[in-house]
Amino acid sequence: MIGKNVLPFFHMEDFLSQANESQKQAITHDEGPALVVAGAGTGKTRVITQRIAYLINQGKAKPENILALTFTEKAAAEMEERVDRLLPYGYVDLWISTFHAFCDRVLRDNGLDIGIPNNYKLFDETQAWVLIKKNLERFNLDYYRPLGNPTKFIHALLKHFSRCKDEGILPEHYLAYAEEIKLDTDSVDFVKEMDVDGDDEIQELVKMEILRIDEVANAYHVYQQILLEHEALDFADLIIYSIKLFNERPLIKKRYQQQFKYILVDEFQDTNYTQSELVRILAAPKNNIMVVGDDDQSIYRFRGSSIENIMQFKDYFPATKEIVLVDNYRSTQEILDLAHRFIEHNNPHRLEASLKINKKLKSHLEKTGIIEHLHYDTNIDEAEGVVQKIIQINNADTELSWSDFAILVRANDSAEEFVAKLDESKVPYQFLALRGLYAKKVVVDVINFFRLLDNYHEASAIYRVLQFGCFDLDQLDVVKIFHHAKRKSQSIYDTLNQIGAVQGIKTETIKTIQTIVSLINKYAQAVRHKKISEILVLFMHESGYVNFLAKEETKESRESLRYLDQFLKKIQAFETNEAEHTLADFMTALKMEMEAGDSGTIKFNPEEGPDMVSVMSIHMAKGLEFKYVFLVNLVDRKFPTDKRGEAITIPTALLREKLPTGDYHLEEERRLFYVAATRAKEGLYFTSANDYGGARQKKLSRFLIELGYEKPEVESKQKEEIVNKSEQSFIDQLEVPKSFSFSTLATYEKCPFQFYCAKILKIPTPGKAVFTFGDVIHRTLNEFVAQSVDRENITQGSLFGSGQSSGGSKVLTLYQVYQIYDKNWLDDWYDDANQKKEYYQKGKNLLKTFYDGFVGGKHDVLLLEQPFALKLKEYKIVGRIDRVDTVDGGVEIIDYKTGTPKDEKKLSTEDKQQLMLYQIAAEEVMGLKPVKLTYHYLENNRRVSFLGDEKQKTKLKEKWLEIIAKIVNKEFLAAPDNFVCQYCDYKEICPYRKI
Repeated sequence: MIGKNVLPFFHMEDFLSQANESQKQAITHDEGPALVVAGAGTGKTRVITQRIAYLINQGKAKPENILALTFTEKAAAEMEERVDRLLPYGYVDLWISTFHAFCDRVLRDNGLDIGIPNNYKLFDETQAWVLIKKNLERFNLDYYRPLGNPTKFIHALLKHFSRCKDEGILPEHYLAYAEEIKLDTDSVDFVKEMDVDGDDEIQELVKMEILRIDEVANAYHVYQQILLEHEALDFADLIIYSIKLFNERPLIKKRYQQQFKYILVDEFQDTNYTQSELVRILAAPKNNIMVVGDDDQSIYRFRGSSIENIMQFKDYFPATKEIVLVDNYRSTQEILDLAHRFIEHNNPHRLEASLKINKKLKSHLEKTGIIEHLHYDTNIDEAEGVVQKIIQINNADTELSWSDFAILVRANDSAEEFVAKLDESKVPYQFLALRGLYAKKVVVDVINFFRLLDNYHEASAIYRVLQFGCFDLDQLDVVKIFHHAKRKSQSIYDTLNQIGAVQGIKTETIKTIQTIVSLINKYAQAVRHKKISEILVLFMHESGYVNFLAKEETKESRESLRYLDQFLKKIQAFETNEAEHTLADFMTALKMEMEAGDSGTIKFNPEEGPDMVSVMSIHMAKGLEFKYVFLVNLVDRKFPTDKRGEAITIPTALLREKLPTGDYHLEEERRLFYVAATRAKEGLYFTSANDYGGARQKKLSRFLIELGYEKPEVESKQKEEIVNKSEQSFIDQLEVPKSFSFSTLATYEKCPFQFYCAKILKIPTPGKAVFTFGDVIHRTLNEFVAQSVDRENITQGSLFGSGQSSGGSKVLTLYQVYQIYDKNWLDDWYDDANQKKEYYQKGKNLLKTFYDGFVGGKHDVLLLEQPFALKLKEYKIVGRIDRVDTVDGGVEIIDYKTGTPKDEKKLSTEDKQQLMLYQIAAEEVMGLKPVKLTYHYLENNRRVSFLGDEKQKTKLKEKWLEIIAKIVNKEFLAAPDNFVCQYCDYKEICPYRKI
């Protein structure tokens, strides 16, 4: 644990010597509010992470006393990774997260205090759409329910409800406004703008508007009611209910205010009204809040962000210290000057103008930047010209790689021509669209396999399954099968069952078809009693599909494995969240998602992965950088786009945020252009064309005009051949984990190739009943011990709150323990009903044995399920300790084991490693003194204890560092062994196996 004394893990002089003067001011800022205006490429993430390390190092705060908030999981993970490197002793609890993740954590812990169940489900927009569709009759919609398309406005309503929550507008506020305008029609928005006296037609319009607003208000109220009935929240609820919690429960608010001595907010220009209100609540009364942002990069108004939050920060905190970061470490001065000259067109609605500060960025690169405008005759010529230019630049410099190039589009549908030309020219690329998982080949294959299990006679599904590459069927034979079925008036499935009757097909085809039919029959039966996720994993292995993908070391096969893993996680989430989760239920839910317009979210990290040109939207490029950026389609009405209003607007009287002045749409489009330009390090290319398929020639974008460009001569066509450079091997392009667990290191130690399959390729494998059972028992024991300790009125710091007794009997009954067990029980991966029954009874027996030994004894429990992050040089090992008890002279670390009991003499060095990891973490991260390490074998309630000495711990650290170094160096050679191979999940696809 970290006390008040300064930690001597680095010299502050060395630490700060790498920062420039403005960065130092921000990092070492003492107390009070601070606004850090951080221009593009000025190192804002470094400022935030080094400030966290500085505050801890100087003894101003412990890690758990600092709250750092940002907007994406990627940004939070990057921030935590950087802090990891600065805190070599690790930490116990670091509060770096997104706004939504933070509020989720708060509500899971405290939601019951305002009537929110702490086990609520979290719905995304698609799940909310499905919920409304299923309950459409309850909404009593008229205006927003056209007869021909009753679901037409569901998305619009959901976006409206979300915007209301962003503004802090609750259903009761909306209902009150709806009642108010019935009594005072003059308060209706459009009435204020016109004289309606004596105009019957206008009066009729007013009545219709009042009815419309009343309908929306009631729909909002019903939507919230239905969410709570389903014990669900949507993402916007997380923020608004957290604010409600703090406003209505002052003791809880005070607890969090006292915990977080310092608050840091990244990308503050992207916050909405309620997010800004949340941090103001948490920062009070000391207001040690530092917000970092850049008004010129505020580009998310379409999802509720308010640039006014950063513009008005000093209005809320008059004593704010202003720090401006202008030293740019990304781009050349030519690019920075152009970007600044351009964004000045947004004056006076910028901080530079309102605060009278200098935001002109200064480059620290000595190179001269390239800025060109390339103009073409048609959009096809433009796409070809951009690709040829990329090839030309890449050929000319052996140090360049394809990943140094990005094509940025205003909207994803503009990328089609560029993707086609990249394909045609054989330039490797990745189109980073966030949607489209359900259209990926491997996912379409899985969906059709599921359709087949649901209905044997689904001809199109059968055809798709017969096309699986792992079956390698002769396509002429497939045609003959379909012709035979048509001639005999049979279903395709019946024809496959009688495959021997089909004339003229190969013997190999007959054998493969028989295998396919057998698989279909087998899994059609299995799906009645197994989970969908189990069916998928088992089939993909038994059919050879995964083996087929794993053996093809290509971009497409790697992507397919990634998409398969993402779809599997989608299925597992469905199984967790839905009470009814049969295959039919899942297929119905999937169908409704697609009806809702959801094509499936794809998770990408553009900074990881193989060497490819990136094609993406400007919004997705935020935070990234490339040596050469091509900003395309710069013509009128494509960029800037036409202004689009919200389908359902919030009445002005309900708005909380101050509305921006000026042409806010045009200014936001300018900021988007500015963001695109500042992604470029050395080369920035603007491209446009005369003809995009319309009746008229396109005018240049007004943004090019503002930069002084006129329509140039059309570029001549040229063909560049790709010069092959030494390519990275398949292995070299793979990303290794950024943190390691004990099981990860143990897997590598057993066999590096097994690690490669599991952790690098992430090939899904069937689960094991023993792991499911162990997880259930651990969660049950954790909950039982936690409740027991709480009842014994023993304080456990932050884990068990204030230590006040919960009242009632001090001891849970065995029946109550079994209730906890039943609640935590999982049906996953048991072979059959008998095995499940045997494990279930075994669990009851283990719990009774544990219960009998636990009740009546004295248990000074200090920690339960305690996570940690241990630093070994620049690497991080993470884990979770089952239980820590206070004993004479220090603490005892306890790990529960459901397996076969061992005595101390039979504990091998390998057996001791896990607990010794916990010992090291307890000493170095938590500041505890372990005096006993104990494996608690639940089968006979026997404890086996030992303690690692300094020599053993040092040797273990050296061993782990050696393993991690091999992983980082991507040494994944197989280590075949009869015993290891026999129980390996990947033995069926491993060419090195010894069985």
